[in-house]
Amino acid sequence: MNLYAIVLAVIVLTLLAVSLGRLGKVKTKADYLVAGRSLPAFVLVFTLLSSWIGSGSLLGGAENAYKHGFAALWQGGGGWAGLLLIYFIAPRARKFAQFTIPDLLETRYNQTARLLGVIAVLFTYTAITSYQLIGGGDILHLIFPTIVSPVLGRYILAAFVILFTAIAGMSSVAYMDVAIGLLTTITMLIALPVLIHQAGGWSAVHAALPATHFQFLGDLRLFNRDISTPVGRDTQTALELFLPTCLLMLGNQSMYQKFFSAKSEKDATRAVTGWIIGTVILETVIVAIAVTGSALFPAGEVHDHPREILAYTGLHGLTGPLAFLEALLVGAIFAKIISTANNYLFSPATNLVNDIFVRYLKPEASNKQILIVSRLMVVLLGLWALYQSLHTESVLKKSLYAYTIYSAALTPVILAAFYWKRATASAAVASIAAGTFITIFWDTPFVHRTFPTVIAERDAIFPALLASLFCLLVVSLATKPPSEAQLKPFAEA
Repeated sequence: MNLYAIVLAVIVLTLLAVSLGRLGKVKTKADYLVAGRSLPAFVLVFTLLSSWIGSGSLLGGAENAYKHGFAALWQGGGGWAGLLLIYFIAPRARKFAQFTIPDLLETRYNQTARLLGVIAVLFTYTAITSYQLIGGGDILHLIFPTIVSPVLGRYILAAFVILFTAIAGMSSVAYMDVAIGLLTTITMLIALPVLIHQAGGWSAVHAALPATHFQFLGDLRLFNRDISTPVGRDTQTALELFLPTCLLMLGNQSMYQKFFSAKSEKDATRAVTGWIIGTVILETVIVAIAVTGSALFPAGEVHDHPREILAYTGLHGLTGPLAFLEALLVGAIFAKIISTANNYLFSPATNLVNDIFVRYLKPEASNKQILIVSRLMVVLLGLWALYQSLHTESVLKKSLYAYTIYSAALTPVILAAFYWKRATASAAVASIAAGTFITIFWDTPFVHRTFPTVIAERDAIFPALLASLFCLLVVSLATKPPSEAQLKPFAEA
């Protein structure tokens, strides 16, 4: 227990030192929001990797892998597909060089699109931050079961995240991610073969689990779905994991802010190459550790709380002389969750500052005033995320909800801004509104009372995305094309 406390204390103090070390470099709005547009490719790789792989993968994805095996990679695979497309978007985004996605929406469309974009980002990113707090609370409870309850753990993690994020903004977040990314990558790559050996080798892992754990679609049936679901619906379930992740990746504001923070277009493009390699490796390793854990611990406490499988496997699968590796693995998971929470808390705070406060309330605000308001927004949004975490049970379900809002509401209009000259402002507004409304509305009692169970229990991605695309296409073709002034920044990008 003392070893865990020491490792966690070293991690927290290191992150605090990194944040404080960057504080002196933050003088202006650009310094706080986009790190003065100074991030080199090496830093970008790790901050992109750390912002993407958090509790959604470490808890939601691992829980899915514990239950369904390698078919859980459908969720990660969506991100991989998105990354291949992002390789071509990254230099365009860096040339555009604004601060937030709503900046992009107003430049290409109008002010209404900007405001709706802010709303969609707030719903999505505070939801993502909330389940990071759940993950960190679970880990603290596993390590200190008699001292820290899961709920108290959420409060503790929220305090860490708010403090680290508020200190130095993007610069703080990015350079903390370098330390966390290196720790997590090295530790997990070492832990996986050790755990497989502890389980008796890969053949023993394979023999201990159902054959479906190693199949392309496996037995994917999420939430309350009938065990007799036919293969065709399993494919639909796989796409419900794949599409929200892919589309969130393509339109992810946190990612675009990193590109806006890059030193150059070349650094942004190089960073995507490293990000692709790192994401494929880490997400595959996470799923493999969870599958190995399901062979090691098929019953007991973790069977009832499968989202804890990675930390539980570290705590109980690496014992004796491997205790230090065990503590490092648990510490790395904890640090990774802090990192992702930092990223997704910081991003909507920049929206409230840049897209509301500076844009509408006080355009003449000084850099000092902007920095004060920025830090206040981090605190307020952190408290809202904490409130959400106290009323959430399933991390996997919450993550898919958050991904779907963004995927349906924002990704289509963001991609259209770069790649479809005919997309209009009215269409963008209708598309964002439809995607946001249907995603939120889909989980209400009205839908469950009105629609057949087989439809009502499905994820909202298909109805929300179809409505969003329909509005974007039909309204664009029915309204006046955008002006040359609206298209110019994107045509040059």
